[in-house]
Amino acid sequence: MAFPLTDGTETAARPNWLTAAKNRLQQLLAFASLIVIFTFFALANSAFPTYSNVINILFSTVVIGTLALGTTFVIITGGIDLSIGTGMALCAVMSGVFIVDAGLPVALGVPAAVLFGGLIGLVNGVNVAVLKLPPFIATLAMMLVAQGLALVISKSTPIYFSDHPGYTKISTGELIPALNIPNAVVVLLAAAVLAGFLLSRTLLGRYTYSIGSNEAATALSGINVRRWKVVVYTLAGLFTGLAGVLISARLGSAQPATGMGYELQAIAAVVIGGTSLAGGKGSIIGTMIGALIISVLNNGLQIMSIPQEWQNVILGLVILVAVYADMVRKKET
Repeated sequence: MAFPLTDGTETAARPNWLTAAKNRLQQLLAFASLIVIFTFFALANSAFPTYSNVINILFSTVVIGTLALGTTFVIITGGIDLSIGTGMALCAVMSGVFIVDAGLPVALGVPAAVLFGGLIGLVNGVNVAVLKLPPFIATLAMMLVAQGLALVISKSTPIYFSDHPGYTKISTGELIPALNIPNAVVVLLAAAVLAGFLLSRTLLGRYTYSIGSNEAATALSGINVRRWKVVVYTLAGLFTGLAGVLISARLGSAQPATGMGYELQAIAAVVIGGTSLAGGKGSIIGTMIGALIISVLNNGLQIMSIPQEWQNVILGLVILVAVYADMVRKKET
């Protein structure tokens, strides 16, 4: 695939093998950072590298990682989605409405909640691609709308799944009890494999990179940019819906007030993983490494009894370093 330049032309000066090598280097650097951070906490506290704590880290990665998967597609196109946190809370509430209030079986209620997330993404896509609203403003508005609807629909009270144990097992159950791996971790792994396939092996992924690299040149080549942007935001919404199912299944209830702040951690995971905020670059592997880095940091700082406010400071500094590294990479290309 040739990469469009700012003047709308294409060049072979940046061949596929060179781009792939740079992407692999970014992934290796992110993975090396993960190893360094993990080793530091392992040496600082012997309770950190235990098997049970590693499982806890993976479990805590599920929600952020799932949200980050869809956000990766959006950011690669050069967009942003601030609605994924509260959108997740709204999808969790809708899952409760479908299963608890409407009495739908879990097998129908879960897909309905995920599709509702897709509807949120579809609205975002139409606002951004068709109405030409800035992604920041469009998704900020949706963030507020989703937050309000979650409270209105649930009447500001949690919806409990106590009479539906099959639902909670989606997250907390164990397909392989001997390994003590929660089902939510398996779901995240499957979602990551699917996202990786879509991004690297399909037309959707190719156009996602192309739009982020040079939207004008992509449009001039005959590609319907508006339609594919809508598809990308809708896909992100589906991952948001899945995250809503996973978090409500984990808590055993749909909490309408949850969600705020998750969008920032998901975006941070994407950026830490090497995806450029300017668009055109990124990978699912990098995103998953970024999500793990955030989870390892949070878990390690908690084990070391670092106050929450200082945890936020440290995470903020990590994000600043990641964004600065992205700026340096752009200057070098």
